[in-house]
Amino acid sequence: GQHVMPTPAGLVGIRAGVITSAADSLQVRLFGRGAHGSMPQASVDPVVMAAATVLRLQTIVAREVAPTGSAVVTVGALQVGTKENVIPEEGIIKLNLRTFDPDVHRSVLAAVERIVMAEAQASGASRPPEITKLDHYDLVCNDEEATGRVEAAFRAHFGANRVVEVPPLSASEDFGSFGSGWAVPSVFWTVGGTDLEARRQAERAAAQGLGEPGEGVDPDLEARRQAERAGRLAELPTNHNPRFAPAIHPTLQTGVEALVVGACAWLSW
Repeated sequence: GQHVMPTPAGLVGIRAGVITSAADSLQVRLFGRGAHGSMPQASVDPVVMAAATVLRLQTIVAREVAPTGSAVVTVGALQVGTKENVIPEEGIIKLNLRTFDPDVHRSVLAAVERIVMAEAQASGASRPPEITKLDHYDLVCNDEEATGRVEAAFRAHFGANRVVEVPPLSASEDFGSFGSGWAVPSVFWTVGGTDLEARRQAERAAAQGLGEPGEGVDPDLEARRQAERAGRLAELPTNHNPRFAPAIHPTLQTGVEALVVGACAWLSW
């Protein structure tokens, strides 16, 4: 399997072992007590409850995941109320979790439930929150032997300079379910889609105004240059960004060739 990513168009990225994270999408429904905005004492305000919950959820990664671990907790939707002078009855929070380790996965899920329940209780909620699982994706783990075979075929076809090893990605996929469901080795890779000229422009813009390093360059200046470069490159549109528009070629041609080459690594002609 393969997926386009915001790496330079024409490149193929692959790695043995874990390549994409596990993911869970959850909906949290908070219950308050509605009232007129002029009478807050008569309410249990789900707006405040939701806001406190969102802020507290941000501490999971910062304070409950070890620095050597990795996790992402993202609140992507917060829906509470429709009128500025009406305290609503309930609120909805939708969040997404990404992890690379089963133990971290379990602890993050437990922390989310603990925080949601505690904030509702602290607010005097009329009833406990409802937590609903919307989606779940397992880790995608590339079989080592099969990955080596496919990677060798890629290097023979594309050349070593167009095949790169990618780090584990915090994106998630259901592709791994095919391998685990059928008990067969699976291999997943990425295809770059970022227009090369757009990337060059971002790199040039990153270097402007800070000068090139020379002998005796101030290390702080060089650090600033690197940070600026990273910042400019970070502005390039990524997947699910409304401005994400992969360059048609060589992205499409590379993707088609990669699928054919990957298949040919296993088929006899």
